[in-house]
Amino acid sequence: MSCVGAFLGLRCVTLARSYDGMARARWLGLAAVSIGATGIWAMHFIAMLGFTIPGQQILYNVPMTIASMLVAVAVVGVGLFIVGFGDGGWWRLLVGGVIIGIGVAAMHYLGMAAMSMQDSMSYDLPLVAVSVLIAVVAGTAALWAGTRVNSLGATIGAALIMGVAVSGMHYTGMAALRIDRGPMASMAAASSGLSTVSGTTAAVFLIPLLLVISIATFAVTLTISLSPGEEEIQADAEMQRRMEYLQRRQAWSQVSSGPDSAPPWPVPDDRF
Repeated sequence: MSCVGAFLGLRCVTLARSYDGMARARWLGLAAVSIGATGIWAMHFIAMLGFTIPGQQILYNVPMTIASMLVAVAVVGVGLFIVGFGDGGWWRLLVGGVIIGIGVAAMHYLGMAAMSMQDSMSYDLPLVAVSVLIAVVAGTAALWAGTRVNSLGATIGAALIMGVAVSGMHYTGMAALRIDRGPMASMAAASSGLSTVSGTTAAVFLIPLLLVISIATFAVTLTISLSPGEEEIQADAEMQRRMEYLQRRQAWSQVSSGPDSAPPWPVPDDRF
């Protein structure tokens, strides 16, 4: 799921380069949802379905779990827009990569805080720092690939690398987790002074939501894979400009004094 989400997001970033204005913003927004909701959030909670504590049932705080998805999408979107509407400079790439990396880490640890169980959690800080570093490197690499990669094969390769990196960040963060015996409630319950374990089971909440996201992601990925690539879009746009020029030239020749009169607009450069 991480690789599929990364592929869809990178493909959308590649296509966004062929457009301007709101059209580019829409493609970048779809990329943020793909990477944030599927490549990061869905991967995290699919992996968490494999996390168990013998003799205990893990519950999930619904508002905080949804909030972790929104954080991932929003922060990834900020990084993509910084680079997508930039001039291609390295400083934008680095700033965007740091922002996305922090967003990935924030989603992970916010998602972990949404868990409610009887025991308490703590973290090994050096491993936490390593997980954040991996997330920053993965985010920067994803932005670099999105602004440089053109072909479908190269996008698949970049998505595989990013998927492995995001998964590596997740499992590094999980390696930093320590479970200690003792009472623990979810962060929401703790903030309200409650000591009882509250939340919803994965079977009731997470699994249906993950299924919907997975099906939607694969459907959109198939559609994007069959859509025209960046070079085809640019070629179509250039052909449209040339056709419009010929139409204007024909109209001008009909009202001017001679067929060879120069039109009052620039002639498109011949790139075909």
